[in-house]
Amino acid sequence: MIESINAGFSTKAVHSGEIRYNEYGSITTPIVQSSTFIFKNTEEIKLLAAGVSDRYEYSRYGHPTQLAAERKLAALEGTEDAVLFSSGMSAITTTLFALLKTGDHIIITDDAYKRTLDFCKICLSRFDIDCTVVKMCDYEAIEEAIKPNTKIFFSESPTNPYLNIMDLEKLMAIFNKTNIMVISDSTFATPFNQKPLDYGVHLVMHSATKYLAGHNDILGGVVLGKKELINPIREYLKITGGVIDPHSAYLLIRGLKTFELRMQRHNSSGQIIAEYLETHPKVKKVYYPGLKSHPHYDVAKAQMSGYGGVVTFELEDNVEHVLDFMGKLKILNIGPSLGGVESLIPHPATISYYKISKEERLKLGITDGLIRLAVGVENVEDIINDIKTALN
Repeated sequence: MIESINAGFSTKAVHSGEIRYNEYGSITTPIVQSSTFIFKNTEEIKLLAAGVSDRYEYSRYGHPTQLAAERKLAALEGTEDAVLFSSGMSAITTTLFALLKTGDHIIITDDAYKRTLDFCKICLSRFDIDCTVVKMCDYEAIEEAIKPNTKIFFSESPTNPYLNIMDLEKLMAIFNKTNIMVISDSTFATPFNQKPLDYGVHLVMHSATKYLAGHNDILGGVVLGKKELINPIREYLKITGGVIDPHSAYLLIRGLKTFELRMQRHNSSGQIIAEYLETHPKVKKVYYPGLKSHPHYDVAKAQMSGYGGVVTFELEDNVEHVLDFMGKLKILNIGPSLGGVESLIPHPATISYYKISKEERLKLGITDGLIRLAVGVENVEDIINDIKTALN
């Protein structure tokens, strides 16, 4: 198979995991749109029960289109196994439930995705699973937070919206001397720009909704790592039922075939736009790991090959001013999410954090003037002109 040979990234993205010679001769992996898989005879039932036959029986336990997508993702991440879910949050919640039990303790960084923090602080506590939130990149605080019952350290890198970068060498120097599992949500980095598993991180997660599928048309999540770590998560998924459907798995496979090409455009456009915004007199501050002004520029340069398409910047600290700017944009779409071919520009204060008080929001660093731009694959000159016109 392609994933077992020394092939380039795009070659793996196109060919790995595919059901190459299916019975229909189809060049694309078929969408096996079936909930149930029938047995040819009773002998097949006996072989399945005896563990001799590895075949499908019910889509909640896995289906061919899902398996092809998982193999492709594992090849791109350079690991043994992957398990797909119906969303990124399903990947996170199922994994933590599978690996934690009553009396355990988890450490999570403070600028992880809001819903991930909510799950750890609110939902896990209902099962007497303790959670400590530590400041991102404060390695002393991370080490001090370790308890005898600590089972998992969970972080993102880069983070949302300030794109903080975890120094994975420093991090693993702390946890390599423990039995604590380190899990990294690498959605913003993707396996094209960063490989946390190469640094000793145990499990990597992605919201496949974003860069991996790349077209703003599916929900999906994936967890990747060694088979021995993935197996209990896959078994728990069979109970909880958050399996990805065949059509979404197919669209993920299709999106991955142009993954390297899209990431090259996201990376180059993100850098160009970040540099442009940093010179604009109406922009107060720009956050992008590819800029020397970013606090984690040196770390990003050392462990990443590119910095993605998310550029965060601040205008005048006034909601009406920001909304007026966004209302004048013609190409950039106003909306949440990232990683798709269409550029998206949300205002976190009014789109993502409108349900909490301003005081709580400011404690999280979400100011009135903060904007997150998720650069798509449009011509970079057109994106800049759109921003320039709206700002002026």
